[in-house]
Amino acid sequence: MGKKNMRLKGQLRMYMQWPLIMTVLLIAMNIWMYMIDRKAGVMMSVFVVVYLVIVGLLYFYNRSLILADLIQFSTQYKGIQNTLLKELTIPYAILLEDGRILWKNDSFNDMIEGQKREKYLNKLIPELNTGVFPREESDHVELEVVYKERDYQVELRRVSVEGFSEAEQLLQIPREKEYFIAVYMKDVTELNSYIRENEDQRLIAGLIYIDNYDEVMESVEEVRQSLLVALIDRKINKYIGDIDGIVKKLEKDKYFIVIKKESYRKIEADKFSLLEDVKQVNIGNARSATLSIGLGLNTSTYAQSYNYARVAIDLALARGGDQAVIKDCKGITYFGGKKEQTAKNTRVKARVKAEALREFIVAKDQVIVMGHKIGDADSLGACMGIYRAAVELEKKAHVVINEITTSVRPLYDEIAGSPAYGKDIFLTSEQALDYVTDNTMVVVVDTNKPQMTECPELLKCSKTIAVLDHHRQSSNVIENAVLSYVEPYSSSTSEMVAEVLQYIVDDIKFPSVEADCLYAGIMIDTRNFMNRTGVRTFEAAAFLRRCGADITRVRKMFRDDMESYRAKAEAVRMAEVYRDEYAIAQSPGDIESPTVLAAQAANELLDISGIKASFVLTIYEGRIYLSARSIDEVNVQIIAEKLGGGGHINSAGAQFDHTNMHQAIKVLKETIDQMIEEGDI
Repeated sequence: MGKKNMRLKGQLRMYMQWPLIMTVLLIAMNIWMYMIDRKAGVMMSVFVVVYLVIVGLLYFYNRSLILADLIQFSTQYKGIQNTLLKELTIPYAILLEDGRILWKNDSFNDMIEGQKREKYLNKLIPELNTGVFPREESDHVELEVVYKERDYQVELRRVSVEGFSEAEQLLQIPREKEYFIAVYMKDVTELNSYIRENEDQRLIAGLIYIDNYDEVMESVEEVRQSLLVALIDRKINKYIGDIDGIVKKLEKDKYFIVIKKESYRKIEADKFSLLEDVKQVNIGNARSATLSIGLGLNTSTYAQSYNYARVAIDLALARGGDQAVIKDCKGITYFGGKKEQTAKNTRVKARVKAEALREFIVAKDQVIVMGHKIGDADSLGACMGIYRAAVELEKKAHVVINEITTSVRPLYDEIAGSPAYGKDIFLTSEQALDYVTDNTMVVVVDTNKPQMTECPELLKCSKTIAVLDHHRQSSNVIENAVLSYVEPYSSSTSEMVAEVLQYIVDDIKFPSVEADCLYAGIMIDTRNFMNRTGVRTFEAAAFLRRCGADITRVRKMFRDDMESYRAKAEAVRMAEVYRDEYAIAQSPGDIESPTVLAAQAANELLDISGIKASFVLTIYEGRIYLSARSIDEVNVQIIAEKLGGGGHINSAGAQFDHTNMHQAIKVLKETIDQMIEEGDI
């Protein structure tokens, strides 16, 4: 009964029926031949009958043989399949949902030789745990692991075996877990080796600039200048030559280099020691030469690598030089920049920037100026300086300021209450957005980070943006600025604006209160002319003094009340001295303008002998604000950058998005420890 019910199907059934189909065609041909010739039709009929008998006998005889062969093959197929899978050259295994190895082929056994008795895969390879198993049947997981110093590309698939427990008598699996995890591992050690070798041979374009070429040449006798240049050239050529690189001198102070990525890892490991080597070149020059290095990394083409190098070298120069900047598709990395950049005595750049700023202002109907959030005296002073420049050029101007801190309240109140100024001189962020038009210029002062401005949305509303700042640039800068004047060696943005004012309008005159604002900005940022003061700082102060700045009035404005002074004294008293050189303190957040108080406390801590840097933390508006200060031995800006902030070489800050003071101090200490161990500070 079983054999009678067996039927062929698919292509095999069609193949077996072809002779019968041909018989029908022959019968049709035979009828046609009867109609033409009866005798030929009879002969054809005999042939058709004989053909039909032979085909019928062969069909029924071969059908039984084919069925028998199929039955025999089906009984052997499962064994053949298992043998092929077991002898597969790729390691293959089947796991239960908890990672237990249910079955593995010979290649998998060879791979785990010596550990064949281990039941769980994660005990062999920790990365292959249940946490990475696919959750859906259609999902599969691919990852690379290292096992016994070999690289493997692993693929995990979820295979459903619904009804398995009903058909299988030896293994019972819960209905909701009727699935296996199939894992196969492909050895890609050699492939990865070739990829790494190819990556190591990839060429990287770079640029090296001598930051202070003119100043160094002027500080040495003329007959020794060629020797000094030769010694610097030799240092650069030897350093790059030792790592199989190429150096091409483009100009007297500019070099183009090409190195392999393998070589880059070497110079990265020694923290770009070329920066320090060049400083050691001394043949009587009063100033040491410093370098800026820019490299373009991880690019698909050499042209893109060169473009990245140009961006990197521009950023290195904007940050004050004496450092290496590495740009790749993932971000920007900094090396060096530990010391203060020497200020340049020439004001040519200030004049050029002032002329460019004047041209942009003249072409617009109004100017909106804004500083950074939680504005300080330097920010307000710079804003008022740009305001005065716009007014002198007969343009309408406004200043964006949202929060009035104690450090700027006296000046703010005096300006806001003066009838000489319009009621809309100061705007909030919401009001500024209503004022902006297509013919409005936005000027950002005392910051170059878009998220730190008083109103970041303004930057999207205006196509004409100018930036004036004295903080070092980071990778996150205001984009599409038509004018960028960033001088890290300046004491303050107020100093920069005071210089610019002298070139924007001839014999400029402005009210004494605005001169007080600019003078206060310089005084606060320099701690009464004790930090980062150069020749140009005093020249700017003298200019403001001639314009009517009252030193006594400014000093009275910035006196502390008793409550603030006691809070600052308490922060200093409770300060912790970490690693004998770093003062860490907490400032109370329940007073007016706690961030200003924290900055003042940080400055006070620097007056203690032996303290190289101070860090004061305070809680304000659901965040922890960090103020970092130093004199000259530690670059607090690179410490702040590690914490997500930034600033100046000896005046920086950062923010933590929580109010856990203990955790914030712990992170700060870990960052200091790490940077000391790596030689960054």
